[in-house]
Amino acid sequence: MKVLVTGGAGYVGSIVTEELLKGGHQVIVLDNLRQGHKGAVLPEVELLLADICHVQALEDVFRRFKIDAVMHMAAETVVEYSVTDPKRYFQNNVIGGINLLNTMLKHDVFKVIFSSSAAVYGEPENTPIGEDHPKAPVNSYGESKLMFERILSWYGKAYGVQHVSLRYFNAAGASGHLGEDHCPETHLIPNVLKAALNSDNLVSIFGTDYPTKDGTCIRDYIHVVDIARAHVLALAKLESLTNNVYNLGNGEGYSVLDVLETAKKVTGVDIPAINSSRRPGDPAVLVASSVRARSELGWKPEFAKLESIIESAWKWMREHPNGYEE
Repeated sequence: MKVLVTGGAGYVGSIVTEELLKGGHQVIVLDNLRQGHKGAVLPEVELLLADICHVQALEDVFRRFKIDAVMHMAAETVVEYSVTDPKRYFQNNVIGGINLLNTMLKHDVFKVIFSSSAAVYGEPENTPIGEDHPKAPVNSYGESKLMFERILSWYGKAYGVQHVSLRYFNAAGASGHLGEDHCPETHLIPNVLKAALNSDNLVSIFGTDYPTKDGTCIRDYIHVVDIARAHVLALAKLESLTNNVYNLGNGEGYSVLDVLETAKKVTGVDIPAINSSRRPGDPAVLVASSVRARSELGWKPEFAKLESIIESAWKWMREHPNGYEE
């Protein structure tokens, strides 16, 4: 298939692109490069500098290429900012997504895999979290992802758009060539590893008074290559699984302090950390049940151990201490 990956110059999008290529697909990347990097786009992939909020830019892309399917990954993603500046999240994640769907329909493209998030659940009532768990986002990022899932459902019913949404938990790790490079970086594992590379970088522990085993947040970390493989599997099975939603996670939770201790073991560095106040919109515990993805997609994590996830991220960061050069 010829697959358009929106946000394909970003962290997860670039590795989804890599896995699509391994699966024999042709890939076109659409990205505005506000969060992505040219260096994350593999040489055999065409990069189109465009924004999903610009209808004419989307129109030009679909007129130029005969697209068979879309992996929709372009989004505003920083949870902390989604509390203080919600308009940019609804503008990009909802209105931009509608622009994309409408352009797809205009050009008879009816296949889309949507990169959703565990943020749709909010503060969980029980764990592990299944797909039928109540949805109560605590920030506009999660709300925007949930809104677009619902929009997809209506487009499926009314226009025949085939779609699968993948709600993944905390993406981490790196592939052989591609890794995580955000500015600003808000994710725990890369910030811990940056502190291991440079002792001037302190790790901030946001909240030590959560109702957890050690007072810090607990998250389900999943290797980014496993996430990318799930997108490719979902595309292959889209016709039989359309209108479904799948959680992607390892089913195990690790606290901030667990991550810090594992990173110390992997790097051999005594990583400095300081306690800080909670960040708005951070649930105490997010751990996935991925039973449905395992049974219906035939997916299971290949890199499930926290140590192996951190090892891959550490290898990439040592090879790219300044991130991507462009």
